Amino acid sequence: MSLKRKLLTSLVSVGVLMASSAYAADDTIKVGVLHSLSGTMAISETTLKDTVLMLIEEQNKKGGLLGKKLEPVVVDPASNWPLFAEKAKELVDKEKVAAVFGCWTSVSRKSVLPVFEESNSILFYPVQYEGEESSKNVFYTGAAPNQQAIPAVDYLMNNSGVKRWVLAGTDYVYPRTTNKILEAYLKSKGVAAEDIMINYTPFGHSDWQSIVSDIKKFGSKGKKTAVVSTINGDANVPFYKELGNQGISAEDIPVIAFSVGEEELSGMDTKPLVGHLAAWNYFMSIDADANSKFITEWHKFTKDDKRVTNDPMEATYIGFNMWVKAVEKAGTTDPTAVQDAIIGISVPNLTGGYAAMMPNHHITKPVIIGEIQDDGQFGTVWETSGLVAGDAWSDYLEGSKDIISDWRAPLSCGSYNVKTAKCSGQNF
Repeated sequence: MSLKRKLLTSLVSVGVLMASSAYAADDTIKVGVLHSLSGTMAISETTLKDTVLMLIEEQNKKGGLLGKKLEPVVVDPASNWPLFAEKAKELVDKEKVAAVFGCWTSVSRKSVLPVFEESNSILFYPVQYEGEESSKNVFYTGAAPNQQAIPAVDYLMNNSGVKRWVLAGTDYVYPRTTNKILEAYLKSKGVAAEDIMINYTPFGHSDWQSIVSDIKKFGSKGKKTAVVSTINGDANVPFYKELGNQGISAEDIPVIAFSVGEEELSGMDTKPLVGHLAAWNYFMSIDADANSKFITEWHKFTKDDKRVTNDPMEATYIGFNMWVKAVEKAGTTDPTAVQDAIIGISVPNLTGGYAAMMPNHHITKPVIIGEIQDDGQFGTVWETSGLVAGDAWSDYLEGSKDIISDWRAPLSCGSYNVKTAKCSGQNF
């Protein structure tokens, strides 16, 4: 076992510090909601805004938090990455929110990161991402690559015999970094460079004819081929439609997606997509009491029995409940006290288990592979036997494999090199 892995393993069971400082006595506790309600990402993010509003409503019915009602403050950064930073600053500086739940794309998260770090505020980020980051001010409740991308590739290798790989993504930091990790991982498994095809398209891309034709040609070389998709937002609709137009079925070239869930499928004709896959940590179809209760509450809140649930909603649910428990434990919404109190906190997930916040500000998750059904749901075809702890820094990138994150004192570092024994990133 590597030194890095030993240190990561030891983080799971270490105790936490208790914060006890008092905080400002306002009538309400403001909670920021920073999700795109317009633009290319609205197809995915609007649902997360509604999720936070539902969770706040439910918490208020329980008596609120620290004897105060929670007050949501919703802003629309409109799928505009610089506007995310402006809206985040508005929430933190003007509205004085206690915490923010928001962002979807990594470019939006990186846009707001300086705002939260400079003001020592808190962001809960609920979407799978590329890793290679750990901030004292961000809690990553979505999957790291070792909780989604790597297991997905392993599944296709071991269960489907895939030998050729198309890494198709939207042109921004999450797909590019994830595919850099996957390319290194595939090569470490003996996959030749000529058996890896990488393609990027802009947000909102709509003309997929030539790209899908190239994928079809790449998959006609006598080796089992699969597409690993990090295509984000509404570009997925024409992409899957073009696969059907060109007669590419899941039996021919399966697609495994990291950004397509139930919400995205609800706007598509799913019959031609049956058999294609997605890798997540939650599906609406999971048979668990906690999930059934959550779905019932969701339908009641939205007054729409057809509204679906998805993985980032569960990550939002987990993050919100962790924040509530941390505030109760600290006795204050003061960010420093909450940052200390939240490490080690465990809350129920929606798949029948628990999620714990690690010292690297990532959480524990199961990994589940789902197959698209004709009703727009996913049928589970594979899952891990237990929980996987999120790794902020990839074991497959040369500059990252010796780095760990641990936000407890005395280390208090998001990028600690176990070989040089130095912190190379944020450390305050």
